[in-house]
Amino acid sequence: MNSLLKFCIEKGVLLDKDGLEFFSQFDEQTAREIIEKFVVLREKVITKNAIFKNVDKIQNLFPDKKLVEKIKINFGLSLEISREQFIEPPENKKDSLENIRILMSVPNKTKKIEPSDFVDYFRIRFNELRNILKERNLENLTSINKISKKRQGVSVIGMIYNKRISKNKNIILDIEDLTGKISVLVNKDKNEVYEKAKNALLDDVIGVKGFGDSDIIFANDVIYPESVLQDKIYLDRDESIAFISDIHVGSTNFLEENFLRFIKWLNGESEDEIQKNEALKIKYLLVTGDAVDGVGVFPGQEELLSIKDIKEQYKNLANFLKMIRKDVKIIICPGQHDSVRVAEPQPSISEEYASELHKLENVLFVSNPALIEICNNGKRGIKILMYHGASMNSFISEMDCLRISKAHSNPSKVVKEILKRRHLAPIHSSVTYIPTTKKDYLVISEVPDIIATADFHRPDIDFYNGVSIICSSCWQSITPFEEKVGNVPDPCKVPILNLKTGKIKIMDFS
Repeated sequence: MNSLLKFCIEKGVLLDKDGLEFFSQFDEQTAREIIEKFVVLREKVITKNAIFKNVDKIQNLFPDKKLVEKIKINFGLSLEISREQFIEPPENKKDSLENIRILMSVPNKTKKIEPSDFVDYFRIRFNELRNILKERNLENLTSINKISKKRQGVSVIGMIYNKRISKNKNIILDIEDLTGKISVLVNKDKNEVYEKAKNALLDDVIGVKGFGDSDIIFANDVIYPESVLQDKIYLDRDESIAFISDIHVGSTNFLEENFLRFIKWLNGESEDEIQKNEALKIKYLLVTGDAVDGVGVFPGQEELLSIKDIKEQYKNLANFLKMIRKDVKIIICPGQHDSVRVAEPQPSISEEYASELHKLENVLFVSNPALIEICNNGKRGIKILMYHGASMNSFISEMDCLRISKAHSNPSKVVKEILKRRHLAPIHSSVTYIPTTKKDYLVISEVPDIIATADFHRPDIDFYNGVSIICSSCWQSITPFEEKVGNVPDPCKVPILNLKTGKIKIMDFS
C-alpha cells in the first residue's frame, strides 16, 4: 500500500480510511487506473462521499462484469452499480404495464434510524445538488475551506443553514459545504439578486458568485439548481393521459355521482361524437394520491366517514375502477390519507389493505414520489414525476411571494419553486421524512417532461423551463377543515394531455 499512497501523492490525490479500504480490493495496476480516473474527475480526496457522488462514472470504469460483482465496499455501498440499484422498482407482483416503465419507485424497506442517518442523508442530498450546480456557469468555483484571506472573485456551492437581515437591510445567508461555513451578503441595491436571496429557504442548496475572502462573500448572483428541459418529447401514437387525485372514497364529502359521470365519459358513453373520440384516446389515468379518505388521519375524522374501515374504502374504490375500460392503464401513488406511512418517500399501497385493487390487471402501484415513462416505440418516452405534494404548504408558509399571490388557488406557482430547487421538500421538517442513506428520493435527479401534483384540491396548468406542470383537482366537496383555513376546492375537474400534440384541456364534471 505504501507505493499506492506514493502514487496518490504524485497525482495530487489523497485517500481517507474508506478510500484506502476501497483500493485494497484491487491489484495495484487496477487501483492506479481508478485513481487516475478520479484525477480526471477532479476529486482531490477519495472519500466515501466522493465514491458515492461519482457512482455512475465509476461504473463505467469496469467493463468486466465479473470484476464489478467482486467489488464490495465495507461501508455498505456496492459498486455493482446501475441506475436501477438506486432507483428501485416497487415491491409489487406487477411492476409494469404495457407501454409504461417505472424509472423510480421507492421500495418499502425499513431499518432502525440512527442520528448519523440524518447526517448522511443531508450529505447525499448536498452532493447530488452540488453536482447539478457544477454544470452552471460558476467561475472560480472552490470549496469554502480553500477561500483565501485575500479578497478575490470566487464562486461557492453551499446549503443555507441561517438567513437574516442586517441593520442596513441587506440579506445575509449563512451557508456551509462539506469543508466549512461562510456568510454571504446580498446587497439590497442589487434588486434581482436580492429577490433571489429573499425567496431562499433554509436547507436550499445554492451557488453563489461574488467576491470576498475567508470571512464573507459579497454576492453578485445567487444560482439555483433549476429544472431545464432541453427537448420537448411527443408520442408517435395519438394517445392522451388524464390526471386525477384526492378522490377520498369513504368520506361523507365524496362526490360519487360526479365521479361516476367521469367514468361514464371516460368509457366513451357520451352522446357527442367529438367528446366520445376524445375520451377513447385516453389510455392512461394517473391517480396522484389520497384515493381514499383513510381512517384516523386526523382527530374526529370518524364523524366525516361514510366507510369507517380502510380495507372497505379500497374495496369500494376498486369497484369504481373496475368500471373503467380495460385498455386504460391506471397508475396510483399514495398520499397522506392512504394506508401507508406518512413519512416521505411513501411506499406504494400494499396488497394487505387494498387486495381488491391489486387484483385489477390494468392498475399499477408506485411510491410517492415516483418517476414513470410512457414508452415511445423504441425512442425516448415521456417521463412523468408523480408527487402528491405534502411539502407545498410549507413553501407558501415560508415565501412571501407565494402568500401574497395566493398560491393555494394557483398551486403551479409552488411547483415552479420546487422545480427551481430540484427538490420536492428542501426545508427540514417541512414534511415527515425517512432519511434514506443511499439516495435522497426527493431530489429531482432527472428533469421530467411532466410533473403531476395534487393535495390542494384545485386544478392548475402551467410550464417551467419546458416542464409541463399539471396539478389535479379532487372529488370531495369542501370539508370543515378547508372552511376553517379558507381553502376553497375546485372539485371534479380533470386535466387531459394529448401526448402526441402536447395540447392540454380541463374537463369539468362538477
